[in-house]
Amino acid sequence: MKRSGTFALSLLAALAVTLGAAWAAPPAYAGGVTASFVRTADWGSGWEGRYTIANGGASSLSAWTVSFDLPAGTTVGTYWDALLTSSGQRYTFTNRSWNGTVAPGATVSFGFLASGPGAPVNCLLNGAPCGGGTPSPSPSGTPSPTPTGPAPSTPPPTSPPDGTLPKHLLTGYWHNFDNPAVELRLRDVPAEYDIVAVAFGEATATPGAVGFAVDPGLSAALGGYTDADFTADVRTLRGQGRKVILSVGGEAGRVAVNSAASATAFADTTYALIQRYGFDGVDIDLENGLDPTFMAQALRALRARVGAGLIITMAPQTIDMQSPATGYFKLALDIRDILTVVNTQFYNSGAMLGCDQNRAYSQGSVDFIVALACIQLENGLRPDQVGLGLPAGPGAAGGGIVAPGVVNAALDCLARGTNCGSFRPPRTYPGIRGAMTWSVNWDVSNGSGFARGIKPHLATLP
Repeated sequence: MKRSGTFALSLLAALAVTLGAAWAAPPAYAGGVTASFVRTADWGSGWEGRYTIANGGASSLSAWTVSFDLPAGTTVGTYWDALLTSSGQRYTFTNRSWNGTVAPGATVSFGFLASGPGAPVNCLLNGAPCGGGTPSPSPSGTPSPTPTGPAPSTPPPTSPPDGTLPKHLLTGYWHNFDNPAVELRLRDVPAEYDIVAVAFGEATATPGAVGFAVDPGLSAALGGYTDADFTADVRTLRGQGRKVILSVGGEAGRVAVNSAASATAFADTTYALIQRYGFDGVDIDLENGLDPTFMAQALRALRARVGAGLIITMAPQTIDMQSPATGYFKLALDIRDILTVVNTQFYNSGAMLGCDQNRAYSQGSVDFIVALACIQLENGLRPDQVGLGLPAGPGAAGGGIVAPGVVNAALDCLARGTNCGSFRPPRTYPGIRGAMTWSVNWDVSNGSGFARGIKPHLATLP
């Protein structure tokens, strides 16, 4: 998000492959600890797989290692929620620091993308056979069996949505600075917004650390608006059942989390701000690059301190969500068990390839929004973790501004398969989370048409 309301034009990005629904073998949990494999998607030249480690024993598991063979011609690419080493066609996944402990009756999982038609064989969990939970479909490389019965409308979620939030959300950014948009006290944010992202938490002299205070320019423009006023306003919005989160970064943001020490500083200082002001969570809006490994470490450390109620959102630029192997996309996949929603900025993007790989779609259209959102939906994020970010009218962005009806049509296309343009996604996603706008202030400046046009429509979605 840019304080002037505009962004630099992104370049045309490479396409991430389209994933399709595929056969899955049910896990077979015996007594003790087992590892079960499921092929969650298959697109012919490759597939997505997931292993689930289940502790059916009476004592906790403190660490785990899963190893298996893949036939020649099949290789592992992107992976998440584990560390990987390989030797020839033998692949070994070990737990990360935060998911090694598995209590009795609990499960953890990790996933990966593979190229080639083969499937895992000779699975070992901590050196012992994986216990009957690792099927070997098509070990010779034969295509997996075709499922019987109707295909699901969307791949099954890995975990349910956060029950403290509406099923379909409207998120808006509130300016903690003075620019040509109207200035607002936080308490005056229109009631249509479910999540208000306060823009922005800023870098300090300590690498990774985040600072926040009411901007002096904004305070002056409002005739005096203090930290105490802001804190009271946070309580007011929360009392209305809304959530207030701190957005870190922005177009000018320089918060850098690229080491273990900076990850700790990020978690510590963000936690302190949550305690001081009453924020419900954090939004990652770093438009100058991020290290997914250390940011994931920081966010997991923060969640460990705050608890399961922590809201974690992201606002990547369109170009940042083109490939699951890089940057924002990898971060989202690495923390998808604790991630609330990714609200990609579908504007200031020029033209980009969608998930069909057929042509470049131009920003400012239903086709662009749907075809680009489809990349995320078909590459590992649950529908409830995908939101559509659009500018709130003139002044808010340099390109890609659309009427609220275009956003609603894109939501309909994704959720129901109706009101699509020339591009139609491979399935419907009834759980699509909703919409986001930059910004509340620009929306109010333009008559609040974004919120008033989209919030009622969200209530009509499945």
